[in-house]
Amino acid sequence: MTNNITSLPFFGEAHRALATALAGWARASLAEDHALSVDDQCRALVRQLGDAGWLRYCVPSEYGGALDTLDSRALCILRETLAYHEGLADFAFAMQGLGSGAITLSGSDVLKAQYLPNVAAGKAIAAFALSEPQAGSDVAAMQTTATRDGDDYVLNGSKTWISNGGIADFYTVFARSESAPGAKGISAFVVPANTPGLHIAERIEVIAPHPLALLRFQDCHVPISHMLGKPGEGFKVAMRTLDIFRASVAAAALGFARRALDEAVAHSKARRMFNQTLADFQITQSKLADMATAIDAAALLTYRAAWMRDVQDANTTKEAAMAKMSATESAQMVIDATVQMFGGLGVMRGNIAEKLYREIRALRIYEGATEVQKLIIARAVLAA
Repeated sequence: MTNNITSLPFFGEAHRALATALAGWARASLAEDHALSVDDQCRALVRQLGDAGWLRYCVPSEYGGALDTLDSRALCILRETLAYHEGLADFAFAMQGLGSGAITLSGSDVLKAQYLPNVAAGKAIAAFALSEPQAGSDVAAMQTTATRDGDDYVLNGSKTWISNGGIADFYTVFARSESAPGAKGISAFVVPANTPGLHIAERIEVIAPHPLALLRFQDCHVPISHMLGKPGEGFKVAMRTLDIFRASVAAAALGFARRALDEAVAHSKARRMFNQTLADFQITQSKLADMATAIDAAALLTYRAAWMRDVQDANTTKEAAMAKMSATESAQMVIDATVQMFGGLGVMRGNIAEKLYREIRALRIYEGATEVQKLIIARAVLAA
């Protein structure tokens, strides 16, 4: 894995030790099991990541975690390394963090004690239910409602593109509970998967197979005690969670891009044509230079955002958006170039270049599409 980023001052010795240990474990332990369904592969990976202790980085030490608080640099190292070796392992890890992150940040002590230890141990699968059929990037357009009924809130509406939908043990759900307009009326809740009124309405298939579903809530009663934060604070809860994990999306893109570059270099050295190797052509060398430079530039943006959050306790909305945009767009370019170098093999089902091509495409969309990241960055620049 062509990555010496942890030698930079962004990191401490604990981060470097984590990167080394995880890379060794991933090489020895991660392999796609084609005999299992995608659902069963994800369940197995969550258990495997939990047993190995890596999911402990998703929760604070008070509830079984590895560190006192969520550490953005550790999350990024984990996602970059896992993505390099196996995309579905990165997915399984990321959703444990994203699905439980709002509980860590805004949950009551009771909710934290109930859910977080099982997340860290890989005994409970988490999910994050924010997007709706008509409210993706525009969260303020959310239509799912949460109506107060005695000691409960009653949820009605739909959520779509929900990762781990259908296999999760609980969902962090966002719904409109207050009369305030836009984002100010949204609240957040923890909803166990077996709650009456919560239905898996449809499973969604995408080009890189992951468990995804459309959820439907029909008179779904959730106790007031399952609210995260105060009424109307749901948008703030969601954004605080996404600000942590947006940088980690960039890190996952780096992992895919680094794997693609390594595969491209190896292939170009081995592929003979016109009495020389593909690597001997200047046009190949030029493309490899572009690929390597794009990866390193995105890595610096990614780990700057993580360092600023961890060390400076800074608001990193702009920096995380820059990292996410740069890393995902650069990774798409790098992987597309790798497919081109592989020629016909690059589009053959099961080839590593083809697999990476399918894996990277969604990262330019989820947790805020590239176009949304541009708006976030521009608004921050204009407000300065």
